[in-house]
Order: sequence, then structure tokens, then C-alpha cells
Amino acid sequence: MRIGEIAALVGITPRAVRHYHHLGLLPEPVRRANGYREYGIRDAVLLARIRRLTELGLGLDEVRDVVADDEGRELVEVLEELDADLGRQEAVIRERRARLTDLLGEARAGRLPAEGPVSADLAGLFAGLGEVPESPMAAKDRELLALLDTVAPDEERSRLIGAMRSMTEDPEVVARAHDVYARLDALADADADDPRVAEAGQALADCLPDSLAALLGEQDVLPQGRLTEAFFGDFSPAQSAVVHLALRLVRERDR
Repeated sequence: MRIGEIAALVGITPRAVRHYHHLGLLPEPVRRANGYREYGIRDAVLLARIRRLTELGLGLDEVRDVVADDEGRELVEVLEELDADLGRQEAVIRERRARLTDLLGEARAGRLPAEGPVSADLAGLFAGLGEVPESPMAAKDRELLALLDTVAPDEERSRLIGAMRSMTEDPEVVARAHDVYARLDALADADADDPRVAEAGQALADCLPDSLAALLGEQDVLPQGRLTEAFFGDFSPAQSAVVHLALRLVRERDR
């Protein structure tokens, strides 16, 4: 058989056959006097086996190890590894599809936040706080929370969102939070020594629940790093001073 004939018989391409030769998966057959390869039934059997193994998901390096082991011991080990790996992938896919189903439901109901997709916990927090369409500070706050939702370790993220969730359970606290956004927006062009900073800092601290105060009490007021620098770099001096003051007041409240 010529290369095109054996490729058609096995259901692969001539290019794949040449690639298997290059990788050492398939020995080079004898050549005719005219230089063309001449394949036999044993070559077809080996190619069919290579095809079956690759269709199971084995990489070509793994296939080479399998076909080199005449007793098949390596095949059992590789197939067990493959089965375990596929099981892990299957669990991940199930989890992602379940999350996607939830997100599609939220989107179709018009409840998917603009920062989405975010975790279900953060989506619930956003829903409880409500939209503040005319507030640049509220938008920045939501963007930062969405960032932390992605990069923070799961345990820390759950604790932070859980601590803030109690804010959404009291309409009066939600209203005060919206008032704080307005105060911060009004300080967009102000300096750190603006007399409104102290009042706004106290108002922000009063909005933050005791559970968040306890959480902040376990840590430095602000961890140093590029994220913190970027966070405050987006604020005016007065807005930055308000947040620093509020965090200090919250920590002192927990002592």
C-alpha cells in the first residue's frame, strides 16, 4: 500500500503518517525501487492502534511509550492516569456549567452586574447594595470588589464578602452607604486637608459592620504592594484620606 492508501484505510491523513514517522511512532517501511514507501498490514494495525489511543486522549509521547511496551503494562498505567485526569476535568466542567447556568439565569432576568461575571456571593452583595448610577465612587468600589473577587484567595474573599453582606440587610445602612458615595464624589478634586474629610471618614466607618472591623483588626490597615498603590492612585488626596481615616476608625472600634 502507498501512503495515501494506508492513511485512507485507517482514517487519518498522509501528513499524520509522516508525522508519526518523524516522532518514531511508526517505523519507516521498505521502499520500492522508485523510492515510494510500501506499507503492509502490520503497519496498518499499528496505525489503527495509534489512532485509537489518541482518540482516548493520550498525547503522542504517551502513545510512543505504550506502543513500545509489548506486554502492555505501560498501557494499563497510562489509561488509569488518563481516566483519573478525565474524571478531574469532568468535575471541573460540571462545576463551570452549573455556574454558567446561574449566570445565564441572572442575565436573562436582567440581574447580571455590569462587572460580571462575578461570584454568586459578590453578585448577591451588589444586588443588596443596589445601583448608584450617578456615582463614580460607587462604580470604582464595585470594580475593586470584582477585582478582589477574582484575585483574592477563596477563604479571604468569602470572609470579606460575608462581613460586608450584613450591610445589605438593613435599608438604613444601605442608604447611609449611598450617602457616603455622594460625600466621596464631592471630594473628587479636593485636597487631603479639606474639612469635609473628617466627617466623611466617620460616615464611612459608621457604615462598616462590626464583623468587618474584626476582620480588619487581624491585619495591617493596608497591605503594601502594587494593588494598594494602584487603588489609592485612582483617588483624589481627599478621597484617599477619607478611606485611610475610616479604616483606622474601624480598627480602633474593634479594640
